Amino acid sequence: MDEQNGRIVGANYHQEDQDHENKLRPRWMHEYIGQEGAKEKLGIFIEAAKMRKEALDHVLLHGPPGLGKTTMAHIIANEMGVNIRVTSGPAIERPSDLASILTNLSQDDVLFIDEIHRINRTVEEILYPAMEDYALDIIVGKGPSARSLRIDLEHFTLIGATTRTGLLTSPLRDRFGVLLNLELYTDADLTQIIKRSAGILQMEIDHEGAVEIARRSRGTPRIANRLLKRVRDYAMVRGEGYIDEEVARLGLDLLEIDPLGLDSLDRRILHAIIRQFHGGPVGIDTICAAVGEERVTIEDMYEPYLLQIGFLGRTARGRMATKEAYTHLGYAYEE
Repeated sequence: MDEQNGRIVGANYHQEDQDHENKLRPRWMHEYIGQEGAKEKLGIFIEAAKMRKEALDHVLLHGPPGLGKTTMAHIIANEMGVNIRVTSGPAIERPSDLASILTNLSQDDVLFIDEIHRINRTVEEILYPAMEDYALDIIVGKGPSARSLRIDLEHFTLIGATTRTGLLTSPLRDRFGVLLNLELYTDADLTQIIKRSAGILQMEIDHEGAVEIARRSRGTPRIANRLLKRVRDYAMVRGEGYIDEEVARLGLDLLEIDPLGLDSLDRRILHAIIRQFHGGPVGIDTICAAVGEERVTIEDMYEPYLLQIGFLGRTARGRMATKEAYTHLGYAYEE
C-alpha cells in the first residue's frame, strides 16, 4: 500500500495523524525524548539568546520525515517565550505572500517554514535580505517609474525544516546559523515515547508491549504513535484493552508488519530481487514492473529504509539484495 493510500509504516504525514500528533506533541525541551545531541546544542543557543535578550539565530532542522522537526520548532518558540507562525515552502507562491507574513511578525517571533527546499526561487531571493538585514526589498511600480523600496522588519527567527538538504541552494543554507540534524531514534527512546503517548491517551500498556511496538517503528516517532493506535484497536476488540507483548505482536502481525518494521511491499520488493532476479543486480524499472509500483514510490518510500538497515545495495548495474535480506526472508545465501 503506497503512501497516498495510507501506508501505515510510511513516515510522511497522514491527515489522520493531525489529531493525536497535536495531543501528543511535547511543548517543552524537558518533555522531548531523544535527539540528545541536538537538544543540548539548542538548549545552549536558546539560553544565550535569552541572556542577550535577542532573537535566536536562524535554525535549519533536517532529517527524515516523522522525527519531530515541527515539534522542535514549537518547542523553540515556547522556550523563547515568543509566538510562532507556521507555513510551508509550497504554500508561499509569490513574494507578496512572504512579505505579508514577515511584516506581521512581532519582535523575536519565530517563522517556521516546513519543506523549505520546495520554496519558490523568486520567493527565496526575498528571504536573503530578510534573514541577514531584517529588511524587505520591494519593487514598486512598473517600467521607467519603478523604484526600489526597503521595509524594515522586526528581528525574527526563521526555522526551516527539510528532508532533503541537498535540494537547498547554497545561499539559503549558508544564512542559517544553527544547523541541526535529527537522526532515527533508538528502540529505547521509542519505547519511552510510546509509554508517554499511551499515558496521555489513557491506554494501558506494559514495558514489553511498548518494546515490541518500538522495534517495528523504523526509528520514527510518528510511525510509533500510529502503530500504538492500531494496536490499541486490536487490544480493545481481540483482547481486554491491555497491551502486553503478545497483544502487540499479534496486532502488528495482523497488520503484516514484521519484527524489523517491514511491510508487505517491502518484502515483495526483496522477494522479487531474490527469487526472480537471483539477488540482482537488477534495474529499478524492472523492479517496478515486477511489483507493480511507480519508480518514484519505490525510490522515495521504500528504498531508503531498506538501504538504512542493510537489506538493499545500490550498484552501477542496479539493486542487489544483501546476505542480511536473504537471512531475514529465510532464503539460503550463496556467495
